[in-house]
Amino acid sequence: MTEQQKKKLSKFLSYILRHHPDAIGLKLDDNGWANVNDLLSTPNMRFSMEDLEEVVATNDKKRFSFNADKTKIRANQGHSLKTVDLELKAQTPPKFLYHGTVAKFIPEIRLNGLIKMSRQHVHLSKDRDTAVKVGSRRGNPIILSIRALDMHNSGKDFFISDNGVWLTDHIPAEFIDFTE
Repeated sequence: MTEQQKKKLSKFLSYILRHHPDAIGLKLDDNGWANVNDLLSTPNMRFSMEDLEEVVATNDKKRFSFNADKTKIRANQGHSLKTVDLELKAQTPPKFLYHGTVAKFIPEIRLNGLIKMSRQHVHLSKDRDTAVKVGSRRGNPIILSIRALDMHNSGKDFFISDNGVWLTDHIPAEFIDFTE
């Protein structure tokens, strides 16, 4: 597969496994798993099991996982589907986590904090470099430092996805350092 083909398949899988399995008549179980044979046998699919394995293995953000015997596949986080339960367990976060955004969202974040919008959780990075990559997708990145451990100690839950993305429901502005 070329890098362009991998990127196209990754975007397709994100769309289907995170947001719209119904677009191709695919069913996800309660934990977000799709049957690989059902995915591969969907009409007009032009990728193989080997292509799926390559995208899962080489995706730089580790967006997808197979189950142990590779009969099921799912997205590791980022679902807008409210019915998906990734069975994440609450974890103690590091002292700081990071969120990449752009200037046009800062006034709203100052007012309401970081909210999950259409997703199940707010996504946070464990390091600034990853947050820079995330923020750069929409323009010149602004990196917000989140006082995650303080927030956790105040009673807020944090989770970590299989691919290392930290997740929480809402981050009040009082826990955000806006000085970049």
